[in-house]
Amino acid sequence: MSLIEVVGLSQRYGDRVVLKNINVNIEKGEIFALIGPTGTGKTTFLRLIDLLEVPTSGKIYFDGIDTTALGRMKLRIRRRMAFVLQKPVVFNLSIYDNIAYGLRWRGKGRNEIKAKVDRLLDVIGLSTFRHKNARTLSGGEAQRVAIARALAVEPEVLLLDEPTANLDPISTLKIEELIRNIFHQYKATIVMATHDLSQGRRLAHRIGVMVNGEIIQVGKADEIFNSPLNREVAEFVGVENIIGGVIVSRDGDIATIDLKGKIIEAISDCAVGDEVYVCIRPEDITLAPSKAISSARNSLAGEITRVAPTGSLVHVEVDCGFSLIALVTKKSAEELNFKSGERVYASFKASAVHVIKK
Repeated sequence: MSLIEVVGLSQRYGDRVVLKNINVNIEKGEIFALIGPTGTGKTTFLRLIDLLEVPTSGKIYFDGIDTTALGRMKLRIRRRMAFVLQKPVVFNLSIYDNIAYGLRWRGKGRNEIKAKVDRLLDVIGLSTFRHKNARTLSGGEAQRVAIARALAVEPEVLLLDEPTANLDPISTLKIEELIRNIFHQYKATIVMATHDLSQGRRLAHRIGVMVNGEIIQVGKADEIFNSPLNREVAEFVGVENIIGGVIVSRDGDIATIDLKGKIIEAISDCAVGDEVYVCIRPEDITLAPSKAISSARNSLAGEITRVAPTGSLVHVEVDCGFSLIALVTKKSAEELNFKSGERVYASFKASAVHVIKK
């Protein structure tokens, strides 16, 4: 049985619909990342899970208990969870006292408090600053303190709302390392909301993609990024080549697709006549100045229209009758003298093409 089960969950504020018919299960002992654009309803979803709001409709089950039907027992369920906000809240107290706050509120003894806080200070790397006022900390340090305070009460579920929003890259890495350590040391189930696709991929066991208040795909990171269910997900996870076409024939699992007059082959179960979107990741495209013999089923002639270096890699845009973006190393681009106006062949395997039915 899932630790958290959400069934038909919807939330509206007046005429504004924030969440629409969400169905998702969160397993005990996993990191579940909810990714989506800013303002799509991720924070509202976390607030409902934490029982801070009552949903307009739908059910939330925690460990098999219908939380929407609870009265006074809600506090017991809430005490099994902890919520860390996007903007960390720290009290005008020392770091030590900030972390100890929830333990004192729950009436824990001095020795127990000291043992737990000392351990957490080590976990967040702030042991030598225990007496420093938390209000003087940087954003990343304050976030670590807020997470440690949440962990002090040993929640079964840790809810994190955009835990690295507005942090610099070094602080972000420290928070991500802390999340990994928390998962391994405390065995807590972690539900985090983030708009950072790469972060979700680095940290989560499973990802839910939320767009316009709906969770439209749930799966492992590779499933989400390599096999998006629809164009919205494909665009959000950064698929740069999304081309409209139609299935014109089939031979077993191999479909022949007409892309604006150019023919390619792909693995697909779509039927002849189906209108589709073809998704091809830039890193799966090989560019060469002449047509080469290879195992790739697809090779399209085109003209380079743009060459854009990004560090050690180069984005090369090719007009094949439609725009196609390839990703090559800087060394390859220099050796092959890729520049605007040059003719090239863009090759890719049928297995590198992901087909989405419109």
